[in-house]
Amino acid sequence: MYSEKVVDHFTNPRNVGEIENASGVGTVGNAKCGDIMRIYLDIDDNGIINDVKFKTFGCGAAVATSSMATELVKGKNIQEALQVTNKAVMEALDGLPPVKVHCSLLAEEAIHAALWDYAQKKGIVIEGLEKPATDIAEIVEEEDY
Repeated sequence: MYSEKVVDHFTNPRNVGEIENASGVGTVGNAKCGDIMRIYLDIDDNGIINDVKFKTFGCGAAVATSSMATELVKGKNIQEALQVTNKAVMEALDGLPPVKVHCSLLAEEAIHAALWDYAQKKGIVIEGLEKPATDIAEIVEEEDY
């Protein structure tokens, strides 16, 4: 059963779309379930995320976690955005069923992938950011499906 917040973010997703000439774009998929999430970041010269959009192909939980993740990073600086974990996304949504936990990991990795892309474009290193996985199936336990 999904929480009211999950249903709300699925039926009324926030920040859907693309950002033209985005500062960073991160795409992450899950080969096992077929979900694909792309996050676009618009980061200003002070390192603040002014705008964030997403496009997700996947189940309701994938859409909901994408929507919530964008809400959690909007207006934050890069280091604050880096601290948005899959657990934070799940907590903000009042939980996910165990078989959908991987969707929140997709959201975390998509944020990291967009930050990684931003760092690559700027030629900078973001403290604490490691190269993200492009397929979360590589890092998710089998029993999570």
